[in-house]
Amino acid sequence: MADGVEQATGQRTRFRWLFVLAILTGSFLLFLVQPMVARMALPRLGGAPAVWNSAMLVYQALLLGGYAYAHWLGRVPVRAQAGIHLAVLAVAAIWLPIGLTAMELPADAEPALWVPWLFGASIGPLFFAISAQAPLLQRWYSVASGGRDPYALYAASNIGSFGGLIAYPLIVEPALALRAQSWLWTIGYGLVFVLVAACATLLPRKAPEEPHVAHHSPAPDARRVLHWIVLAFVPSGLMLATTTFLTTDIVAMPMLWVLPLGLYLLSFSVAFREGETIPALLAKFTPIIVLLFGATLIAGHQKLAYFNALIGLVLLFVVAVSLHSCMYRLRPAPDRLTGFYLAMSVGGALGGVFSGLIAPVLCDWTYEYPLLILAAGALAPQTFLFPALARLWQGEGQILRIKILLATLLVAIFVWLGLANPGGVLGGMHEQIAFLAVAAIGLLATGLRVPWLVALAGALFLFGGYRAIDISLSGDRTRSYFGVYTVSDLPDERRLAHGTTLHGIQLKGARARIPTTYYVPGSGVGRAMLAAPALYGPAARIAVVGLGTGTLACYARPGQQWRFYEIDPAVIGLSSGAGKFSFVRQCAPQAAMVVGDARLRLAEAPPASIDLLALDAFSSDAVPMHLMTTEAFDSYAHALAPNGLLLVHISNRFLALSPVVAGAAAQGGWHAARRVYQPNASELLDEAAVSDWIALSRDPATLARLTDGDPRWETLRPRPGFVPWTDDYASVVPVMRAFHPSLADE
Repeated sequence: MADGVEQATGQRTRFRWLFVLAILTGSFLLFLVQPMVARMALPRLGGAPAVWNSAMLVYQALLLGGYAYAHWLGRVPVRAQAGIHLAVLAVAAIWLPIGLTAMELPADAEPALWVPWLFGASIGPLFFAISAQAPLLQRWYSVASGGRDPYALYAASNIGSFGGLIAYPLIVEPALALRAQSWLWTIGYGLVFVLVAACATLLPRKAPEEPHVAHHSPAPDARRVLHWIVLAFVPSGLMLATTTFLTTDIVAMPMLWVLPLGLYLLSFSVAFREGETIPALLAKFTPIIVLLFGATLIAGHQKLAYFNALIGLVLLFVVAVSLHSCMYRLRPAPDRLTGFYLAMSVGGALGGVFSGLIAPVLCDWTYEYPLLILAAGALAPQTFLFPALARLWQGEGQILRIKILLATLLVAIFVWLGLANPGGVLGGMHEQIAFLAVAAIGLLATGLRVPWLVALAGALFLFGGYRAIDISLSGDRTRSYFGVYTVSDLPDERRLAHGTTLHGIQLKGARARIPTTYYVPGSGVGRAMLAAPALYGPAARIAVVGLGTGTLACYARPGQQWRFYEIDPAVIGLSSGAGKFSFVRQCAPQAAMVVGDARLRLAEAPPASIDLLALDAFSSDAVPMHLMTTEAFDSYAHALAPNGLLLVHISNRFLALSPVVAGAAAQGGWHAARRVYQPNASELLDEAAVSDWIALSRDPATLARLTDGDPRWETLRPRPGFVPWTDDYASVVPVMRAFHPSLADE
């Protein structure tokens, strides 16, 4: 009898690859659907980084639900458990093919609450069902193999997750339209169902009353469970905080939103493995990376944007591997596996709530980022770099306390020196020397947590934290669901920055009404605004998508009807009424403010109710793709008069957008001309900036009257082979300058 059982167990062990394949496929689908559904939501929600963070909150909550469900299934017999899970998968299939529910965002809705509801209602059951795969099938494998350690299979889960996440922007999105993507995911779901059913056949038969795995190991105490939760909380929160920080304060590069999550998932595969080599290396070098990279990132130097983005990702990966590796070393026996994963998912969900919901409400800047860096430093294991350094800290009791106090005082002195120089906190050798001194103290203290944490806090405060606190205390920064807005008040001008992009400058005094930056009279939009009275008479109807500082309002003339479309109420507060910028107040106080997504509001506008429409709605350098599709241009045509004029701003550091506009123009029957404007020396005095605008009209005579033989207007023609963006198909890969050097001058 015993020989028969061992033979059956060995037979099941040989089918380990089936469990690996089922887990990998499920995880691949789970994280393929995340960017897919976010892409489906673009026509309704836009492309703000916060939309991605809202989606992540939903995914983490559903993952928590799936892990809790897998943990609960441990109460029932193993064969019954398989039947229940297959039934759950079958019921969730009602939501196939995958897509968004037919709900529209109300104009007065709170996006931070409404967006998660939309995602949850659209994919909740499917995500819930598949999210239970990894812990559930690991537990099944342990049962089927006679108690083998199943934790190594979690690496397969995260490799599949990483593969799905990266495959979407690089392979799936460029190759398939959304409808085809949805059906591809549906086929994959069917494959997962078959693989899970096949794994179920390998489970041993037990008496109906016997649970699938009896608990032989002692239950973890509350302190151990809390430790698991905290170790999961920090990497999860740091992943979202890194996404927000990089895309807001460093560089809003397309596809950058996917990379932090991908590295976060990959960290599990590196951490959840046997051996002491990786933990030993991490204990030595994680404190150094956290100290040096964390302080460098908080400084946020824009000239090093790509370098900062790279070290931000490295910092996230190292912290995640370090803390997940610590969690793996504290794992329970396999019979407590689902409870371990449940605690881990609770920590992950709480980290997402902190970075995605709580911090944006409580903080006017991305303060969650340095706070989580400090928390990572407090949790990550660390050892002395060299034995000689350990001898510096030898001693107990009073002697050791004196050494720690001296290190703290040294940090405080150097921080004070860095802040006291006449050049201010932004510059001067005092700051650089002070930072190097604080970093040196931190490196010497690596291995002794308290003085090292003091040095880390000093470095973060000196190299960016002080500046952030000072701006917050001055009231010159506003944070909303759509980003962080910073107002800089200089002697002769006032500036508004949204993330890394300058969104407007208003000069002071007698020059307060002069259009600046991308909107000067010589720019494409400036020429169109000046031509509006001649093109449409004194009662021209003008609309602008994207308020910014309201600079364009100073082209308004008596008798004209002006309307601004703005999705973020915080921007309206800054640039209208008694806001910090007075363009609208001084030049077009009668202008109407329409709150909400411009594409939806323009679709609701009366036909032919606008003569000139200026589209300038980018958030930093992130592109709201839903405003650049052929369907979006149909909405603009609906609102514009037959001879109406559309101006599209395409200045962008990372994307060459002229092929996108040219493709939409060709599809929609538009005539188009492009004006790349380089300001002259006199205009630079009025803070003019290089700008790239495209003018479109369905009436060739109107476009001809605007361009009027000016050689700086060039006819825009479609790029051969470029597929126009639609709501069903759009990819930034073909227009990314980094991937296509030939687009550098586009």
